[in-house]
Amino acid sequence: MSLSKKRKGLCRYWLIMISGIMITFIVLIVSIDWYIGTQFNQSIYSNINQVPKRKIALVLGTAKYIQQSGQSYYNAYYVYRIQAAAKLYQTKKVDGILVSGDNSTQFYDEPSQMTQDLVKLGVPSQYITQDYAGFRTLDSIVRAKEVFGLESYTIVSQTFHCQRALYIAQAKGQNPIAFAASDIQTVAGLKTRLREVLARFKAFLDCKILKTHPKFLGTPETINYRLHRDR
Repeated sequence: MSLSKKRKGLCRYWLIMISGIMITFIVLIVSIDWYIGTQFNQSIYSNINQVPKRKIALVLGTAKYIQQSGQSYYNAYYVYRIQAAAKLYQTKKVDGILVSGDNSTQFYDEPSQMTQDLVKLGVPSQYITQDYAGFRTLDSIVRAKEVFGLESYTIVSQTFHCQRALYIAQAKGQNPIAFAASDIQTVAGLKTRLREVLARFKAFLDCKILKTHPKFLGTPETINYRLHRDR
């Protein structure tokens, strides 16, 4: 066999190998996305009247504002999550709220911002607890149990995010439910959904392969909530 034919054969071999690996990788990502998107819907509620009572709601953080073309706009994902959390409290579906988000710098503080906006919607500040180390969804979920002592609680976010949060919670031995905030049916919403596919694959790696831990844990903290005599 000539050297040219050997090179062609070797190139064909590696092309087939690389193609096979890429196809397997894509199938794995799509399968994980499908699994997370279908296995936890029975634990997600969109009708406030059907939400089971839980003591605490965990609101997963996001930025209040987004930047586009040099302009600052309200982030609808944030607005809808805050409204949903306030509704849970006002309808007595929860007695307290844990806001979990990023506070990585002195100029960026999601938990404090969420607290301020919940108070504006009528939730008493004494029944809102801040988790300042919710840098990722995994961090927020793990810390809910390990730091704040929660196992059965209500997650608040958009449906696609709730599905991933419930997957992480189940992998960590927790049993929460979720209340879905309104979603965004726009091009921005489609982009977010596409990013979610990769976020779910990362959640799978974190929970099943890498056994990733939160950036910070720390000592246990107390959650404040409304007692029956306060109603």
